[in-house]
Amino acid sequence: MPLIVVSDFSREGWADSAAGEERARRYCEQLEQAAILCLRQPLFDLSEDERGFLCRVQQTDSAATKNISYGPATRRLGGYAGSNADARRLKRLMARYAESMRKAAVALLSPYAGGLQVDLTSFRPIEERGRRLETRARNDLIHIDSFPGRPARGRRILRFFTNIHPSEPRVWKTSGTFELLADRMARDAGLERYAGRANQSRRLRQALVAALASIGFPVASHTPYDRFMLGFHDYLKMNDSFQANCAKELIEFPPGSTWIAFTDAVPHAVVSGQNALEQTFFVPIASMLLPHKSPLRVLEAMSGSLLA
Repeated sequence: MPLIVVSDFSREGWADSAAGEERARRYCEQLEQAAILCLRQPLFDLSEDERGFLCRVQQTDSAATKNISYGPATRRLGGYAGSNADARRLKRLMARYAESMRKAAVALLSPYAGGLQVDLTSFRPIEERGRRLETRARNDLIHIDSFPGRPARGRRILRFFTNIHPSEPRVWKTSGTFELLADRMARDAGLERYAGRANQSRRLRQALVAALASIGFPVASHTPYDRFMLGFHDYLKMNDSFQANCAKELIEFPPGSTWIAFTDAVPHAVVSGQNALEQTFFVPIASMLLPHKSPLRVLEAMSGSLLA
């Protein structure tokens, strides 16, 4: 998995503004080919007092809560166990992080600017090494991202991660690309079954969504693509042979660094690390420079069926 260190962009913008558009296209192409971009200089302006506050934050002890979440659109905070005053401060910090990453994405990855859709902001205060979670929820198992409650419907999942720990790196392991995994395992994971149901389920889904929308009831519409990706996420985590024997590469992200990836196409896991902020975006296929590299187009080419 190529790791590309970005040294010509900072939170002040491009080092050479005249070359920015060309560099932005190149970085987008590299991301779409399953590279990870890493900026080792801070993209998020965080004071030491604010860092200390975040490093003291604790999330709820519910086994169902993997992280603290903030919805920039709804301004709702979830998974936090603290006072109302601290909750307000945490919301302000997470909102500021979300806006900082949005501005960085628009400038650094300008070809996506028109289609960029802001999704959840997350904070992960718990040390990942040795964390006990149900298998499908474990972060230390190689997986691709798909969200049960937020269907992508073919859009790409672009995520910015920032390690705010004062001294320890956040360590990932990666394994190949989505294309390689799909070629090896997508059929065993049931791709043909999802593709075979695609046309029928699309008609039923459209009718259901229309009916519910007509009475003002919100519904998350999962396409055959979403259902396959959710199943593939679980298939990879539950596949002991794959987890034990797949080729792995360790990557350390130092304190203060921010890294960026299309996590629907970069198989990844978190080995260790504590206190990481994350910002998720959806990006439509129409914004891609290399749409044939998207998981949706890869799966449609394999199955010969439209999936979204």
